[in-house]
Amino acid sequence: MSLTKSPRSLYGLFLASALLVSAAGCVPLWVGAGVAGIVGGYAVSPDTVQGTLNKSVQEVWDAAYEITGIMGQISQENANASEIIATISGTRVTVTIAAVSASTTRLSVKARKAFMPKIDVAQDVYAKIVNNMDR
Repeated sequence: MSLTKSPRSLYGLFLASALLVSAAGCVPLWVGAGVAGIVGGYAVSPDTVQGTLNKSVQEVWDAAYEITGIMGQISQENANASEIIATISGTRVTVTIAAVSASTTRLSVKARKAFMPKIDVAQDVYAKIVNNMDR
């Protein structure tokens, strides 16, 4: 019996591995950011995009506050809890910022409209926040 695998069986193994990773709940995304480039993030649920940035909490907060204010109407803000709630395109958007270390921050953007997930809005807000910090 040969120990070498055929290309067909390797393809099957690769496909099975990809399905297992996607079933784990975190699907990597390349959030389109228009002309400025592509921003990496992860869809951690049907309504949430999250990523880790090499920026301070204050830098991320300032960018998130500016972008959510431009894109829509901020209804709640809590700098202590690092959370902003806004209405953007008729969608309730919750931006949460958490320190991972002194120079690394986790940004999470959740978007829902009438109890339905709006991942496209979450991706758009996430990408604009990240691109705003890179200017």
